[in-house]
Amino acid sequence: MREPISSYPRVRVRGDGRQVVSQAGAVLLLETVRKTGLDQAISAALAPWRKPRAVHDPSKILLDLALAVALGGDCLADVAMLRCEPALFGPVASDPIVSRLIDTLAASGETALQAVRSARSEVRSRVWSLAGKHVPNADGQVTVDLDGVLVIAHSDKQDAAATWKKTYGHHPLTAFVDHGPGGTGEPVAVLLRPGNAGSNTAADHITTAQLALAQLPKKYRRGRQTLILCDSAGGTHEFVAWLAKRGRWLSYSVGMVITETIHSHMLKIPASAWTPAVETDGEVRDGAWVAELTGDVLAGWPKGIRLIVRKERPHPGAQLRITDADGMRITCFATNTADRPIAELELRHRLRARAEDRIRAARATGLSNLPLHHTAQNKVWLEIVQIALDLLAWMPMLALTGQARLFEPRRLRLRLFSAAAQLVTTGRRRILRLARHWPWTHEITDALERLALMPNPG
Repeated sequence: MREPISSYPRVRVRGDGRQVVSQAGAVLLLETVRKTGLDQAISAALAPWRKPRAVHDPSKILLDLALAVALGGDCLADVAMLRCEPALFGPVASDPIVSRLIDTLAASGETALQAVRSARSEVRSRVWSLAGKHVPNADGQVTVDLDGVLVIAHSDKQDAAATWKKTYGHHPLTAFVDHGPGGTGEPVAVLLRPGNAGSNTAADHITTAQLALAQLPKKYRRGRQTLILCDSAGGTHEFVAWLAKRGRWLSYSVGMVITETIHSHMLKIPASAWTPAVETDGEVRDGAWVAELTGDVLAGWPKGIRLIVRKERPHPGAQLRITDADGMRITCFATNTADRPIAELELRHRLRARAEDRIRAARATGLSNLPLHHTAQNKVWLEIVQIALDLLAWMPMLALTGQARLFEPRRLRLRLFSAAAQLVTTGRRRILRLARHWPWTHEITDALERLALMPNPG
């Protein structure tokens, strides 16, 4: 019998390779750290936690962890992938030193977290300044999406509890800046909550919105240059009232639960008052209409609020809810934007669905699991995850063009970061020679050239 022929060439494998660098494309993230001044900002913020004779700077340890997460790691021990490449990442702390730093920062509570957040906010202002036309302010507004996410716990961890989806874990509330169709997005807040935390807890939405706004450059905190988007979990009197008090400089578009009052008023809307919904290209959306509710239905809500309802013919086989009417699916949202057509406002609110893309990217970047036991430790972990997501958003914003700017974390890792290279030393210079045959080598080298042209921080 003939021996079967394999579809792949047979090679001999040895473990004695030298001067070979794996994850060489991560140099893009390292250059982003340098050009944005992230390392300097976090070093200054964490200076109180550096011991006099410490070999490793706390900021370097924290950034190493963030880089490991950005490259696909999901626990503290994954920093080993950086430790084995000292020529690229420099000296990396041992696992015990990393764990001790996390414990130290966790013991400091909000003080350490606020220090890291302040550094991120400072760097974000510089990044948006460097980004020029790519700054995420479509139509002159920065859009911040608030949304909850369930993180499953596979072991007994502090504050893990049964969730509303009958799973077990935590229920963080997140906020992301939406870069629109020309980019991805960046995190501006993650509030860690127990698994049984309510979806419509107004106090949590207010806290998350405050954390998110504190991350934005100061110029976007006035003149209604920031838009808060949220689903119906944020449609509470307390949260909408909090948003309305800041109405002079803050716009909002918040989903609303279809109450009996809203439902009864919607049934009274005459056919002539319904306006066809539109798509992003301006074309009319077939089978969907929008209308504005006025009168008694606004009683008890802040002044200036607008309630806009949408009815849509459901897809075949879709199950209707008790709040739907006449075979139409009914949704509603509230906004304080007064000078735009309701169809345009409804499209703007519908586009908050991009928040699901941000959450998917976050799950692929350390948010699929909270690896530590105590809540205080996992709060530090979430700051590390946010730094990783910041880098994965800032690097494309500053260095990539075309379709590459839209790459999500998994594609960035597969096409750019996983590139192999050879480290060559000539005289006093070290040169990283990327594989010529790699299809995306030019993407990497072109991106590095763009970063090199940017001014150094300070």
